[in-house]
Amino acid sequence: MLASLEPMAREPDHRIADVVARERSRLLQFIRRRVADPGDAEDILQDVFAALVETNQLLMPIEHVTGWLFRVARNRIIDLFRRRKPEPLEFEDLLPSPDAGPDALFERRVLLETLEDAIAALPPDQRDVFIQHELEGRSFKEIAAETGVNVNTLLSRKRYAVLRLRDALRDRL
Repeated sequence: MLASLEPMAREPDHRIADVVARERSRLLQFIRRRVADPGDAEDILQDVFAALVETNQLLMPIEHVTGWLFRVARNRIIDLFRRRKPEPLEFEDLLPSPDAGPDALFERRVLLETLEDAIAALPPDQRDVFIQHELEGRSFKEIAAETGVNVNTLLSRKRYAVLRLRDALRDRL
């Protein structure tokens, strides 16, 4: 059913309540399929309906309300993922636990030595950027301010460092 919001601007707010009641469950399902956290899904749903109310108050016509609601929801989902930074992956989490016995301890030591050798074999400019960004947790902006090297150059150096490390570790492991 293609509903229009054009006449809504001239009618009481109960028309908005009707749209909310009619579309709420479908819209929430749409959002939950894309957003894992139920709280985030509810927040996005509320944002979408708040945008509907705001648009109605501004007397802005909406040709197809259902399509408009889903488009706003999709945009809010995209905004959510843009705002979120990926969880930092701790290097320790990738290594076998030192408490898991002698085999795991040996494997851990071999992996660390292999990684240290691979990092040491990097060209100095790539090694420096990789260590500062990945191991010390410094931002590219901080490194650029300190060294005077352009951020894009630092990004490129780190990229090449990662590619070299992948190749070196693939050959050794």
